[in-house]
Amino acid sequence: MSEEIKEYSNGEITVVWQQHKCTHSKNCWKGLRNVFDPFRRPWINMEGDTTEKIKAQVDKCPSGALSYYSQK
Repeated sequence: MSEEIKEYSNGEITVVWQQHKCTHSKNCWKGLRNVFDPFRRPWINMEGDTTEKIKAQVDKCPSGALSYYSQK
């Protein structure tokens, strides 16, 4: 299995998505809709909300597949 890692930035933070850790995606479709959208490509939507709200949603990721780091 490939350990694909993708990064998405909005200029303030970069969200890291580790696809191989993504085991709760159905929860994310419902609970992290402003960040994780399985119907879009890319799946991570950095324009879906404010940076603080994106951080709060990423922190809810139950599998650790989503994380972020600051650009500043």
